[in-house]
Amino acid sequence: QPYAGLPFEITIDRMEPERLFSFRWHPFAIEQGVDYSAEPTTLIVFTLDEVDDGIMLTVTESGFDQIPLARRAQAFTANEQGWGMVVKLIEKYLDHSA
Repeated sequence: QPYAGLPFEITIDRMEPERLFSFRWHPFAIEQGVDYSAEPTTLIVFTLDEVDDGIMLTVTESGFDQIPLARRAQAFTANEQGWGMVVKLIEKYLDHSA
């Protein structure tokens, strides 16, 4: 909730319907008035794979080693927690959609 309504930019990397979606962004770029455009981006990949008892969603984010050291740890921690929340929201959505 603390970041609701805060704009952010993503660049779509790849889309394979019902299999893969990936994009790049500036992680934890939340400080208003700061221009993050000169920083490298991280790559987020959502993949769906069939498993014996259903479908497995995997979310990975790479590229933190290129994020400026002053922001790296905080961005990693915030995103790690954030993706955990996103996965729970997706699971909740799918449970109610079925």
